[in-house]
Amino acid sequence: MPDSPLPDLILYGGGGHGKSLIDLLRAMGSFHLLGIVDDHLPAESTVMGLPVLGTAAVLPHLRAQGVVLAVNGVGGIGNPDARAAVFERLERHGFTFPVLLHPRAVVDPNVTLEPGVQVFPLAYVGTESTVGFGTVINSGAIVSHECQLGRVVNLSPGATLGGRVKMGDYTQVGMRATINLDLAIGTRVRIGNGATVKADVPDYGIVYAGTIYPPRL
Repeated sequence: MPDSPLPDLILYGGGGHGKSLIDLLRAMGSFHLLGIVDDHLPAESTVMGLPVLGTAAVLPHLRAQGVVLAVNGVGGIGNPDARAAVFERLERHGFTFPVLLHPRAVVDPNVTLEPGVQVFPLAYVGTESTVGFGTVINSGAIVSHECQLGRVVNLSPGATLGGRVKMGDYTQVGMRATINLDLAIGTRVRIGNGATVKADVPDYGIVYAGTIYPPRL
């Protein structure tokens, strides 16, 4: 591996979400991205100028070389378990997960970002919010003050949460969806693009794209 004054890091997943993360990492300038681990891309191919290092089978070799940091490039839209499985695989091999914060995102003081959180450009996270392990806050998403987001949540571009929203693990919020102030959104909830949520949503609930929840009578 070439010498670098920056800590070495690998990216697991070279698809669309992974490509966005390459740009985020380059904008940060805080890590030396060695290359990509991907179970579907041919070894020795490239993604955005970076080498594909191999499948998950190369993880023990990379750890033996002293690589500790990894980024989860599997977005898991529609299937949060796929994203969670990548974290579990990397953890089993001893990797840890830095917080990624784009320089054009805004995160207020007193916000807690747990390991593996990814905050994309033009996103905002308000004061005294807590963002759980492995959560994605995509471009232009707004998390207002005092929100509590669980593990492996995914906020799509432009999603907006009012203040003091509580959101359970593995929940996914679509593009331009809006969640009102002081609501509790359960675990593994799916909220579609452009939906408006005005009441608590129970675990495993589905709010369909373009609708108002609860439905008007």
